[in-house]
Amino acid sequence: MRIGLHYWTFTIPSEPEMIAPTLARTARIAEDAGFASFTVMDHYFQMEATAPADEPMLEAYTTLGFVAAHTARMTLGVLVTGVMYRYPGLLAKIVTTLDVLSGGRARLGIGASWYEREQRGLGVPVVPVGERFERLEETIQICLQMWSGNNGPYEGRHYRLAETLCVPAPLRRPHPPVMIGGGGEKKTLLLVARYADSCNLFDTSADEVRHKLDVLRAHCAAEGRDYDSIEKTLVMRVPPLDEPEAFLTAVREYAALGVTEIQVTPDRHPAEFAEQVGERIVPRLAEIG
Repeated sequence: MRIGLHYWTFTIPSEPEMIAPTLARTARIAEDAGFASFTVMDHYFQMEATAPADEPMLEAYTTLGFVAAHTARMTLGVLVTGVMYRYPGLLAKIVTTLDVLSGGRARLGIGASWYEREQRGLGVPVVPVGERFERLEETIQICLQMWSGNNGPYEGRHYRLAETLCVPAPLRRPHPPVMIGGGGEKKTLLLVARYADSCNLFDTSADEVRHKLDVLRAHCAAEGRDYDSIEKTLVMRVPPLDEPEAFLTAVREYAALGVTEIQVTPDRHPAEFAEQVGERIVPRLAEIG
C-alpha cells in the first residue's frame, strides 16, 4: 500500500513568507519518510465547505514545479485539475513541462470542475454539468494525442486544435499517467474505463467503495478494458494520527478491494504531520498489500 500527501491548505504557519519554506520542508520530509506521491488541489479560493474561501491558496502547477525542485522521487500531481481552468492544449504542455523538469514524475489528475464561486469570481466560464463532462472527455483525448507523437489536428465539439505539437515529449513513457477523480457512476467512472490509468475515490465506506468499483468493472467490461490495469486510489478522511488503529483498519478494508494508494491530508503543521505519519503509519502500511 502506497501513501500520498495531499497538501490542501497553506494556512499553517500563518505568515505568507513562510509558505515556501514550509512547503519545501514538508515535501522533503514526506519523500524521506516514504511517501510515494505529493498532490495539491486545483483551487484558487479555498473550499467553503472546508474553511473560509479567503484562506491562502496557491496555483497548483506553479506549486508543483516548486516542489519538483525540492524532491527527487515522489510522483507529483493535482488532485484534481479542474477541466474548465485551462485550455486543453495548454494543459498538456503544462503537465509535460512538469514531467520534464521533475525527471518524469508528473501525473495528470483531472476531473469536472465544480466550484462555481471561484469560477464566477475569477471570470472562468460556468457551463452546465453535461457540457463539463463533454469537455473533460475532449481534454483527455487532446492530452493523449499530444503525448502520442501525433501532431495532427483535433476536431471536437468544444475544442478544435489546428496542430497538437508537443516538444519536448514527456519523459514518462508512454505518457504521464492519467488519473480521473470522482465517483459519478454514469459519466466519471465510464471515462475512467475508457481513458484512465487510475481512478480516485473518497473513503465513504468499504461498501460504497466496493459498489463504485463494481460499477467501474461493469464499464470496463462494456468498453473492452482490463479492469485490473486501472490503479485504484483513495482519499482518506479518517485522521491517521488521531485515530491510527481505525485508520489502519479502514486501509486494510480498502486494500482488500484492490486499492493500492491512499492520500492523507495534514490536520496540523504539515511538516510535523508528514514526519509523524512517516514514523507511526508508513512502516505499518508496508504490512498491508
